[in-house]
Amino acid sequence: MAENTTLSTQNDVQAQLQALNAKLDALADQVAVLTDYVLEQRQRQQEWDELKADLTPIAMEMMEATVEELEEVEPYVRLEEILFFLKRLATNLHNFEAMLDQLESMNDLVQDLTPVANDAFLVAMDQLQELEQKGYFALIPEAKYIMDNVVDAFGPEDVRALGDNIVLILSTVRSMTQPEIMTLVQQLTESTQEAVRTPDEELDTSYLGLLRQLRDPQMRLGLARTLQLLRAMGRIAPPAPSGNGQEA
Repeated sequence: MAENTTLSTQNDVQAQLQALNAKLDALADQVAVLTDYVLEQRQRQQEWDELKADLTPIAMEMMEATVEELEEVEPYVRLEEILFFLKRLATNLHNFEAMLDQLESMNDLVQDLTPVANDAFLVAMDQLQELEQKGYFALIPEAKYIMDNVVDAFGPEDVRALGDNIVLILSTVRSMTQPEIMTLVQQLTESTQEAVRTPDEELDTSYLGLLRQLRDPQMRLGLARTLQLLRAMGRIAPPAPSGNGQEA
C-alpha cells in the first residue's frame, strides 16, 4: 500500500516537472521572440537615425534654397499667393490627370499617323520632283512678272469693273472657244497672213482688175458674207452710256 502511494507521488512529481519544463520552454520561446522584436526595432531605429542624419543636411540645404528663392520672388509674389496656387494645383489634380491622359492619347495617335505622314511626304516629294522636271517651278517667276504687269496696269476700279462684268466676259469667251468659231478664226488668220504676205506689186488695184476679181465666185461669196456681217452690225444697239459719263 505504501509502495503504491510512493509511485503515485513520483508520477505526480514527474508530471509537474514536465509541465513546468513545457512552460519554461514556452517562456523561452516568447523571450526569444521578444528579443528578436527588440533587436529588429533597435535596427530600424538605427536605420531611421542614420537616414535622418543623412537627410537633415539635405533638408536644411533645401530649406535654405527655398528661402533664397522666395526672397528673390518676394517683390513679385506673396506667400499667400503661392499657397493659393498650390491649393489650386491640389484641387485640380484630376484635371491634370485627364490632360495627361489626353497627351498619352495624342502620343498614340501621333505614333499611328507617323507612317501615314511619312508615306504622304514621300508622295508629295515625288510629285514636286515631277513638277520640277516638267518646268512648273521655272514658270513661277514669269507668272509673277505677269502679275506685276497686271497690278501696274490696272487699278482697283478696273478690277472692280472686271468683277462686275466677269460673267459676261466668261460667256463671251465660252462662245468664242466653240470648235466652229475657233476653226473660223484659224482659217481667217491663215487667210489674213497669206494676203498680207502678198507683195503690193502683185495686186491689181485698177478698176478693171477689181471688176475682174468680182467674177470669182469665192470673191463674190466673201463680199456677200462681209455685207451680211455689216448688216448684222448695223442691227446691234449701241451700249447705254454709263452713269459717270452723263451730265448732271
